[in-house]
Amino acid sequence: MNIVIDKLKKVYGDKVALDIPALEIRSGELVGLVGNNGAGKTTLLRLILDLIKATEGRVLSDGIDVTGATDGRPTDCTSADNIAWKRYTGSFIDGRFLIDFYTPEEYFTFIGRLYNISQETVMERLEAFRPLMHDEILGTRKYLRDFSEGNRQKIGIIGAMIIRPKVLLLDEPFNYLDPSSQIIVARMIAEMNTQFGTTTIISSHNLSFVSDISTRILLLEKGLLIKDLDNTNGSAIAELNDYFTSQA
Repeated sequence: MNIVIDKLKKVYGDKVALDIPALEIRSGELVGLVGNNGAGKTTLLRLILDLIKATEGRVLSDGIDVTGATDGRPTDCTSADNIAWKRYTGSFIDGRFLIDFYTPEEYFTFIGRLYNISQETVMERLEAFRPLMHDEILGTRKYLRDFSEGNRQKIGIIGAMIIRPKVLLLDEPFNYLDPSSQIIVARMIAEMNTQFGTTTIISSHNLSFVSDISTRILLLEKGLLIKDLDNTNGSAIAELNDYFTSQA
């Protein structure tokens, strides 16, 4: 599934938060978004997910305008064709994606129902995530609101990945995680991309992990895409280090 950005702009008052004239993320790519705070990384992810409305332009997911518009004209966004992209997209942006009064089991079951995945299949797929959960999530009888930020982060990431999406978007997936969990998450993201051909976009301040697993890296600053780097064999890390060193 490819994602096409077409004359996309988001403006808040007199501040341009994002301005990308054209960008295509090709099917099966694992793309890292990097940049300093305020670069527009989260804004871009939210626009791709139709969580905020663009001031101008559009995002196409496998040819579908994520807002439900057709030829630039709004349509019935509840129709099957206009929400098709949601059925193959998994995402975790922040803790607001969680349902705090659910237990982890209830939350994963709920996600399964949304994507027409049986509870039996959900529980089978959860087995692959046990190394990340460390026996601290399932079977605890705790509500999501009572977990640490690190475990809430894990639950959100697992929820996004358990559907085996064709498109996966994660914002700062390494936040709140201890070093071993960061390594596990990075490996899981790379394995899903390789095994299922998942088109993946991750935003992160962690240049090391991004350069280790991404096939392509986009550098944003002040809402603009200033570098689009091929990352074959981690080749982009030197240029990224030089750039951020010059900004220090």
